Amino acid sequence: MASLMEDFISILEKENGEYERLTELSQEKRQIIIDGNIPALEEITSREQEVTSVLKNLENKREEVVNDMSIVLSKKPEELTITNMIAFLNKQPKEQQQLKELKEKLRTTLEKMADINAQNEVLLKHAIEMTEFDLTLFKSMRQAPTTANYDKRANNTGDLLGSSGFDAKQ
Repeated sequence: MASLMEDFISILEKENGEYERLTELSQEKRQIIIDGNIPALEEITSREQEVTSVLKNLENKREEVVNDMSIVLSKKPEELTITNMIAFLNKQPKEQQQLKELKEKLRTTLEKMADINAQNEVLLKHAIEMTEFDLTLFKSMRQAPTTANYDKRANNTGDLLGSSGFDAKQ
């Protein structure tokens, strides 16, 4: 069980490190979004996907270790949360303290990452709104103006005004 706990703590430390890397990338991404630098955004997204892949592998390893621990402890894997494991380790104060510190580190890192991602989401929404506004503006510039003619049912007929060469002032 001690070696399983060491593996579990080691995996959690690696996961926290990867989440910190992801947080740093998210901070870089914020400035890239503000600058509107699409090639840099593509590059940083690719780097984020690499970190996410590493995190997925670590998650799989962590789940394997938790499953092994559940067999040893005769518990369901769902019951083996970090909080419950801290409680189980009351006779092992060193590991218990390590797990408490790791839990707090993970919480802090994930909260920071969530805040940055929320800010990036707002920035991206604003960028999309500005792009949609620009597209609408360009479309309206290319269309000929319409008249305010109405038919007998009060529907706008929207006749297009001409723009031929004979519309010169007299």
